[in-house]
Amino acid sequence: MAETPRVVSLLPSATEILVALGLRERLVGRSHECDFPASIASVPVCTSTKLTKGLSSLEIETRVQEIVRQGLSVYEVDSSLLRRLDPEVILTQSQCAVCAVTPHDLDEALAAWVGREPLMLSLAPDSLGDVWGDFRRVGAAVDRAAAAETVLERFQDRLDRLRRLSAKSVHRPSIAAIEWIDPLMAAGNWVPELIEIAGGQPLFATPGQHSPWLERDALFEAEPDIIVLMPCGYKIEQSLAEMHALIAQPRWHGLKAVQSGRVFVADGHHYFNRPGPRLVESAEILADIVQAYASDNNGGAGWSRLDIKGRALFQQAAS
Repeated sequence: MAETPRVVSLLPSATEILVALGLRERLVGRSHECDFPASIASVPVCTSTKLTKGLSSLEIETRVQEIVRQGLSVYEVDSSLLRRLDPEVILTQSQCAVCAVTPHDLDEALAAWVGREPLMLSLAPDSLGDVWGDFRRVGAAVDRAAAAETVLERFQDRLDRLRRLSAKSVHRPSIAAIEWIDPLMAAGNWVPELIEIAGGQPLFATPGQHSPWLERDALFEAEPDIIVLMPCGYKIEQSLAEMHALIAQPRWHGLKAVQSGRVFVADGHHYFNRPGPRLVESAEILADIVQAYASDNNGGAGWSRLDIKGRALFQQAAS
């Protein structure tokens, strides 16, 4: 393998990991969902989705289940473009067939491969430790092992600072992190760890375990101190458009978090749902939210407090 291999990344978090390791110039192809940093905009797109734009969260869930029941993939891979790009490494994932391209989606493209077959590195992190392990795996695959360690040390320093700050708090508020609004799903995997680092107590999900479906009554009966909406793949404005599914529930308005103005929305698309460099920023967002629990801070980059009607109280800067 060349000292600096040509890489196709079909996973947004893997793309961000690659860029964090200083290898933007070696990225020759990306998925349609890889949108950060802005410098990758000119990189050829190798995938597309079968989901129509503008669907509600319930419609997305229904359509995905229809596709899966038919034994089909949610994504399509441009096999011809992939071969022309001739990567030496392909980064993908095997954790969720709904979230991004999987090795199965690449079977047809690789079956017709002529000549040297690329190394396919499939990521499937369940916990923060797994995410940092993926940094090392990607670093090893692209000959940047030392760079990976340097980046991880910097991330750990930032997380350790949050831990020290949260350790000073007398009260650790209970937090319901919501990964999907309709139907309800709690945020699992690494999110409970991020909540603990930020000074909160996670509800409904266990660190390192997949996100569980959540009955509405369970949310109402738990009476969380804080509710944070971070739907998978949703930016803040998309989540706001889905708030009617919660507001329409009679018991929603009786929740103490709603009555006290402690419902928040965060950018799940760019932060919490991407197991890469910006999980550190995700922890910092949660720390800001925990601090806002006892203050009048209405928001910041990547998050906003909601009013009782589900409207954002902080004006997000254009991205």
